[in-house]
Amino acid sequence: MSESSGRTRRTFRPELQGLRALACALVVVYHVWLGRISGGVDVFFVITGFLITGQLVRARARGGIEFRAMWSRMIKRLFPPALTVLAVVIALSVLVLPQARWWQTIREVVASALYFENWRLAADSADYFAQHNEASPVQHFWSLAIQGQFYLVWPLLVALVAALARRHVRGVLAAVLVAIFAASLAFSVWLTWADQPLAYFHSLTRVWEFALGGLLALVIDALVLPRLLRIILGWAGVAGLVSCGLLFAVGTEFPGYVALWPTLSAALVLVAGATASPVGADRMLSSRPLRYLGDLSYALYLWHWPVLVFYLVARGRAEVGPLGGAAVAGTSLLLAIATYHLVEKPVRDSRIGVRTRWGAYRFAVLAMAPVLVATGAWQLTADQLARSRSVTAGDLDHPGALAMTPGFVYQGAEHPALAPSFISVAEDWAWIDSCEDSPRGYELQVCSTSTEEPPAKRVAIVGDSHPTQFIAALLPIARQRNWQLIVLSRGGCPFSVESEIDPDNQACRDWNAAAADEILDLRPDAVLTTATRDVRLGLTEQTPPGFVAQWQKLDAASIPVLAVRDNPRYDGSPSACVEQLGPDAADCSAPRTELYAPEPPYRSLTGVPPNVSFLDFGDYYCDPEVCPAVIGNVLLYLDDNHLTAAYLSTMAPIVADAIETALGWAGTDEPAPA
Repeated sequence: MSESSGRTRRTFRPELQGLRALACALVVVYHVWLGRISGGVDVFFVITGFLITGQLVRARARGGIEFRAMWSRMIKRLFPPALTVLAVVIALSVLVLPQARWWQTIREVVASALYFENWRLAADSADYFAQHNEASPVQHFWSLAIQGQFYLVWPLLVALVAALARRHVRGVLAAVLVAIFAASLAFSVWLTWADQPLAYFHSLTRVWEFALGGLLALVIDALVLPRLLRIILGWAGVAGLVSCGLLFAVGTEFPGYVALWPTLSAALVLVAGATASPVGADRMLSSRPLRYLGDLSYALYLWHWPVLVFYLVARGRAEVGPLGGAAVAGTSLLLAIATYHLVEKPVRDSRIGVRTRWGAYRFAVLAMAPVLVATGAWQLTADQLARSRSVTAGDLDHPGALAMTPGFVYQGAEHPALAPSFISVAEDWAWIDSCEDSPRGYELQVCSTSTEEPPAKRVAIVGDSHPTQFIAALLPIARQRNWQLIVLSRGGCPFSVESEIDPDNQACRDWNAAAADEILDLRPDAVLTTATRDVRLGLTEQTPPGFVAQWQKLDAASIPVLAVRDNPRYDGSPSACVEQLGPDAADCSAPRTELYAPEPPYRSLTGVPPNVSFLDFGDYYCDPEVCPAVIGNVLLYLDDNHLTAAYLSTMAPIVADAIETALGWAGTDEPAPA
């Protein structure tokens, strides 16, 4: 075509491969060397929307959309490289990955193979404990999951619009895409403000990016712009893409309106198109090296993240450094080249799905089966290992906290395995399943244990996860003494009149007010909550005034408070350290004097009401010199700050004695008044 229309129109646009290459290169560079997110994934979404919408509209103009053939091509292109990477990840995870990360990785491998990894991560973002998970080797499959869902739904949408519109399909489809763009972007902005981690992985917060690409596909041939302007737009788009990850904290601000930066930058490159100018951005993007890198971009994206994760695990590091980054990027590129030429291209160009109508679908099942079977076998192995390391009452091999009691004499085996197993340690948490929503709202749930008779005592556990973790110690006591446990818990929200962790979190403040009112109505025999915060290296342990204010409310109602001094918190998981370095490694413990002051902060406070009894179990987390990761052959920590249910269960007699002594309950197991 001539330039008379202001545009060189092509069926194949080589600058698109270059744009894909640039987006993938940015993803790799930002992940490997900068430890940031680039916004390159958003570019992939725009390109995908542009290409697929154009293909569907042209197919409709030729007579109809052939769904079977279209999805067959998608299967042949997407499945083989992805399943190859997943198979390798399974093998390397068993060999290299700490067992404490197995469960998370097993779940995410299955989710990745079935294209719902984004929803798996979205669920984890709402799970307080899963928020502490380290990135799995397949976490990056979240974007592929969203694309897979798009490939399934978008053709149906276009076909539906075409069927309803009959004539003027392009115009009606454009109107529909504008509506989808506006609705999805509005939802994305709202959810990013309300719950950014959930918004990041939510499919509907990204639909507008595909719609933007689709709108460009519908109108781009009608845009007539001067060559000079298109040259400027092309370079402006490239500059926008390169700078996005530096200008914005993509991992904590996207998607929302901020994601307009990379998506509109990609749109500028698409609008600029082929300028036929030696100084145009398209000349660089259409170059042979970038076009080839564009061919490799899918495989490179698949490989770079697991290579990075396994490198960090194998080297025991948090960052790769310049040389390590070069090794990660180089290895990823070589694997991408091999995957493209040995797997992706041969299958894509093969006769699979051509000779028989459903051949590609049978191929998909056969290709996916080994990955799912291997994952199932891995899960069964993990189950067996987890069950072999449980702690039971009177376990001589695993006395846990009892090993810290005066006069203790160990009577177990000489070298027993540590408990719980490293596989299950990250999920070693006790909970009460019988819960009801409070009529007060504010996401307040009231969970309680059941008793066959009227309970002798009712103990309410209120606050964040740190008092809640004592369920594991209190459940055996409750069964023995006929106590009822009542739990009001919200992760990251200690029991205070303020929001202690995030002062701007009004939801936490509202929840605390509702929880206090609920307790005043329930009138339990005692309330167990947290006494201190920030038992961490480099910080000073404190008892916030907001804690005291809540205690004063309960004192006015004559409700006793059991305020528990907090356990130590670390920069990483002590149990993971033990798995890597061994239970005696000095790096897995911390000096006691750097965590605990000789006197707890509440000793010097004024205004503490008389209803408060302080419980200090510091001597069961630390010996006089250090705070270790293992006591009595039991791992103390399930992550960097929560105690394992196994260890807390060994504290049951210690906790029972402390509570009964503080409240004078010894020998008073009579039913509580109604």
